[in-house]
Amino acid sequence: MIEGLSHYVHGTGEEEQARLSRLNDLLNAATLRELALRGGERILDVGAGLGQLTRAMGRAAGPGAVVVAVERSPEQIARAQELARAAGEGHLLEMRVGDARRLPLSEAERGSFDLAHARFLLEHVPDPAAVVREMVRAVRPGGRVVLADDDHALLRLHPEPPGLRAAWEAYCRSYDRAGNDPYVGRRLPALLEEAGASPRRATLVPFGACAGDPDFPTFVENLAVILEQAAQPAAATGLVLANEVERAAAEVRAFAGRPGAVLWYAMPLAVGVRR
Repeated sequence: MIEGLSHYVHGTGEEEQARLSRLNDLLNAATLRELALRGGERILDVGAGLGQLTRAMGRAAGPGAVVVAVERSPEQIARAQELARAAGEGHLLEMRVGDARRLPLSEAERGSFDLAHARFLLEHVPDPAAVVREMVRAVRPGGRVVLADDDHALLRLHPEPPGLRAAWEAYCRSYDRAGNDPYVGRRLPALLEEAGASPRRATLVPFGACAGDPDFPTFVENLAVILEQAAQPAAATGLVLANEVERAAAEVRAFAGRPGAVLWYAMPLAVGVRR
């Protein structure tokens, strides 16, 4: 994640990094299809985390591509570089410590990128419009800005585990208390328009599975970990107690073994072109 967050409810511990790594495994192929890289692009990835998707962009863009990844945490950058070297992909990207509101770019670099991308970032910043404006300034006229982020109202589980609805509502309200927007995904085209990029595409990237799908346990565990990490911030809203959120997480885990169970979710994604 990037500097300028009012509060990142999930933290940056080892368990959270493992969750984000699994999330990357589930989402990266679909995200790359939406990016439709043609090869040789200059790419800026904002809020790159451990750089798994960024490296995938570098592979897809191929020889001649320039890939700059911006991340606020020096610890995450160090770990991302370790992972890249271990995979023999250290050459695919350059990582920089930076603030999403003031990207660490030289004057010559501003307005030079073919693509600027951010995923799961805007929901964690108090002023997403400022971040999108900075991303638009980074791309050339005609360059693309791709935003992918959550709208937490899209989550549906059937049959719904006991306690989930109240826990999830409190989790969403914890974003409000931090000055962030848990439903920012629905605003992505508007944010692009306001920042000087003409929206060209809006879609939903599927994220879910049903019992019998090999990935189903991973999707369910991702949700259970999110709830566990958010127990204290959710309780601070006054809507639930922390142990009620923890019980809901346990019920979600039990849901993974239920025949016919399904978890429906989708990630809003929007593409704009700098005017």
